Amino acid sequence: MVKTYDSNKARLKRHKRVRAKISGTPECPRLNVFRSAKHIYAQIIDDVNGVTLCSASSMAKGFEGSGSNKEGARKVGQLIAEAAKAKGISEVVFDRGGYIYHGRVQELAEGAREGGLQF
Repeated sequence: MVKTYDSNKARLKRHKRVRAKISGTPECPRLNVFRSAKHIYAQIIDDVNGVTLCSASSMAKGFEGSGSNKEGARKVGQLIAEAAKAKGISEVVFDRGGYIYHGRVQELAEGAREGGLQF
């Protein structure tokens, strides 16, 4: 019997391993990234209180473009940075969600940095 590789299961395993070491606090919350085939999502989370402070995604009403490419991911990064500034957040811990730091995840991070977030 040939076993198939489940990439999402492996990603979730990596994500659990990283989450054991990374936690968001009220002073320095966690910037979480989720990437699907069509869209990309970002949330800023305070893990101590269990609260999502702000979020942005390629499914937002005013979003122009596609969430399935690098340009869209950079725009989502800039949107999350603007939302964080409005809440008074300037420094975050980046949680790549088990994905490799490449492509759309990297573009989202760079867009957030351009928007003024520090991590």
